[in-house]
Amino acid sequence: MRLFSKLGLTLFATSSLVLTGCQPFVQKPANISQQVEAENQFNLQGKIGVRTPQQSGSAFFTWVQQQQQFDIELSGILGVGKTQISGQPGQVTLNSAKTGIIYAESPEELLEQATGWQAPITHLVDWVQARPATVNAQIQKDPQQRPTQFIEDGWTVDLSYNDSASLPNRLILKQALESGQENRITMLIQNR
Repeated sequence: MRLFSKLGLTLFATSSLVLTGCQPFVQKPANISQQVEAENQFNLQGKIGVRTPQQSGSAFFTWVQQQQQFDIELSGILGVGKTQISGQPGQVTLNSAKTGIIYAESPEELLEQATGWQAPITHLVDWVQARPATVNAQIQKDPQQRPTQFIEDGWTVDLSYNDSASLPNRLILKQALESGQENRITMLIQNR
């Protein structure tokens, strides 16, 4: 039971942080900034699964993004194990019955505190909107010119779409490890 509790806590913290989309503020020209701000408003619901060499698990999520602020709720089946994550630039909090409140300055820092591993969490805001997070991304596209894969910051992100949808309904994030194993996050978006 104790192992399950630790695994559950780590899974929820990992899942929570994977979803956090708090992006650092970057000064952009007005027209580009306005377009990004409009795009960075969404409400997603779905399921997320996390698998590392040490553990695996899944949770249901609701993610509300309003430009630089976000609110994410994670829960197991029938709402068991509820975790709340909120953030804005410079302040991210995770609150659950098992951990209490954990504070950090960034989603990446919070993920490392909670789980001990690192991931480019802030990139998820872009990836769920079918766009690369950096100018250095390697991008593959399908015949409709929708991105099907990003390779950025040591992660490979595969995007899948329903029919002619312009935004992905499934993302698989993979990080190859030196041991030959991988960290894998599967995100299924059921409602936008």
